[in-house]
Amino acid sequence: MGIKTINPTSPGQRGMTKMDFSEVTTSTPHKPLLKSKKITAGRNNTGRITCRHKGGGVKRAYRVIDFKREKFGVPATVKTIEYDPNRNVRISLVFYADGEKRYVLTPQNLSVGDVIVSGPEAEIKVGNALPLEVIPLGTMVHNVEMIPGRGAKLVRTAGAGAQLMAKEGNYVTIKLPSSEMRMIRKECLATIGVLGNAEFKNMKIGKAGRTRYMGIRPTVRGVTMNPCDHPHGGGEGKTGPGGHPKTPWGKPALGFKTRKTNKHSDKYIVRGRKRNK
Repeated sequence: MGIKTINPTSPGQRGMTKMDFSEVTTSTPHKPLLKSKKITAGRNNTGRITCRHKGGGVKRAYRVIDFKREKFGVPATVKTIEYDPNRNVRISLVFYADGEKRYVLTPQNLSVGDVIVSGPEAEIKVGNALPLEVIPLGTMVHNVEMIPGRGAKLVRTAGAGAQLMAKEGNYVTIKLPSSEMRMIRKECLATIGVLGNAEFKNMKIGKAGRTRYMGIRPTVRGVTMNPCDHPHGGGEGKTGPGGHPKTPWGKPALGFKTRKTNKHSDKYIVRGRKRNK
């Protein structure tokens, strides 16, 4: 697992790096776990663009990932480690003892042939999923649930890991990769270990065409537009925003807080990621 440098045979490849895919064991996905994925190009059900800079890209099939890990007590053997075009972490195809096959996220140090299991009686070992209440303090986990039985919502990206900090009553406090500390119900499941492919963040795109493969369309600066198209547009020569930066629709940008408070969720935040308490 790592990054390889491309020989500068063209200007577009001079600064490009790619993943070496050394940990991937097969290039053929398990067809029963594939679903078609529609490309919306950033448009809603009425055809209006609601998210700019999206469109095109290479056609993908969605891999159905098991985020719930609810098969308690049934051991599963890792058969393959595969590339997933929909996420930056590798996925593993596991064969359960009862014959079922599922995809799970691949943590570091999990290899083909390893056996993983879910449930409160599982061993504290990389790849096993357990309730937070039985995991020792200081353990690094990923694939963390926020509501018991709903499936994992937190810590699912490459190289990410959360640490158990405290246990009190019905809640367990974990430190997320963003440095936020949050209380989560002790019944929620989490998987032991840190997710692999941590070098992904160091990869250099290298050329504009590569972002088009990803389905990302060009982004135009507001100062290059006309006044009718953007609040930053117009003027003779290069001119700045002329005040606080704004979005194309005149709303404040660059530092303006847009996150709405949620009294049902914010009360579980012990320490925020951008403020100290």
